[in-house]
Amino acid sequence: MENIKICKRCIYDGNVPGISFDEEGICNYCRNIEKMEQEYPNDERGEKILKGIITRIKHDGRNKKYDCMIGVSGGCDSSFMVYKMKELGLRPLAVHFDNTWNSTIATENIKKVLKKLDVDLYTLVVDNKEYDDIYRSFLKSGVKDIEAPTDIAYAATLRIAAEKFKIKYILEGHNFRTEGISPLGMLYMDGKYIESVQKKHGTMKLRTYPNMKLGRFIKWLIFSNIKMIRPLYYVEYDKDEVMKFLEKDFDWKWYGGHHLENRFTAFYHSYFMPRRFGIDSRINGFSALIRSGQLDREKGLKLLKEPPYLEDEIISLIKKRLGFSDDEFERLMTMPHKTFRDFRTYKKTFEIMRPFFWLMYKLDRIPKSFYDKYTRKLK
Repeated sequence: MENIKICKRCIYDGNVPGISFDEEGICNYCRNIEKMEQEYPNDERGEKILKGIITRIKHDGRNKKYDCMIGVSGGCDSSFMVYKMKELGLRPLAVHFDNTWNSTIATENIKKVLKKLDVDLYTLVVDNKEYDDIYRSFLKSGVKDIEAPTDIAYAATLRIAAEKFKIKYILEGHNFRTEGISPLGMLYMDGKYIESVQKKHGTMKLRTYPNMKLGRFIKWLIFSNIKMIRPLYYVEYDKDEVMKFLEKDFDWKWYGGHHLENRFTAFYHSYFMPRRFGIDSRINGFSALIRSGQLDREKGLKLLKEPPYLEDEIISLIKKRLGFSDDEFERLMTMPHKTFRDFRTYKKTFEIMRPFFWLMYKLDRIPKSFYDKYTRKLK
């Protein structure tokens, strides 16, 4: 660590993909967050913006059973989002993509919060054998993006539900002030990428998996008029205080770390990425909390040196469920690295369509993070 340059504001270092430092020693990711803080204020200006958004949602959703939807995982952010939107007078439908790897704690958290708030739940469940085959394919491919299938399926599930229930507004619980924005080099995902990896390494066709092919994506953007809103961008949000509130009012349980509410996701963050690629994705959340003043920088550096939390049985579960012997699993963990560039993707298409996606971002059809990350040409 002593020989690697570290940002003077957060704890991103020279190993973070695409990083650069200015004359003050501040990284480009911190500077980008500064711009986002201006675009999405969380003071009285943000309160005014959010009030306008809520008023518009209520107006457009009048005479409908649901005026918006919220993706839920059992995690802190989405659980609080459901509470907050109900408090503001909205009538949300909760939506969940079940890849059949949920932890018991996360499932119970969803039930507790939704039951107390009297919120309906729509769940899309993928065939477990098919999904396990997708995970096997990505592990065999040599790429780091083994969680891309879940992220793509989650995004598709939200839009499928929006069409099914004729809901115009999708509210997401993401908060860049506490989660950060994951650098593109840490995770890439698109529908063609999923198909390409599965075609080369899989044994099953994608039948129940809700993929997002480009045509489907564009159709949703242009004709469905679905808007993507991230309300937590506009509110004061203290992660520790929110968790205490959820524990007290909903008997919500902490599951050990950010993104660890799903067992495969826990494996991905706490074991696969650190061991296979030397990437500790906790650096994103720690850096975000440091920037927002919720975590002391020195404490963040200290926490990053501690091993990530991982339940003892996770590795044996991965091997057993995906059918890997100890030797085969070890080979997968040490095989040559591949990247999304070794497979067919929409990346070049996204770059060509950059002006279109800028318009979609301005119309609230896609998050700014998608526009910034996926339409920008890579060096």
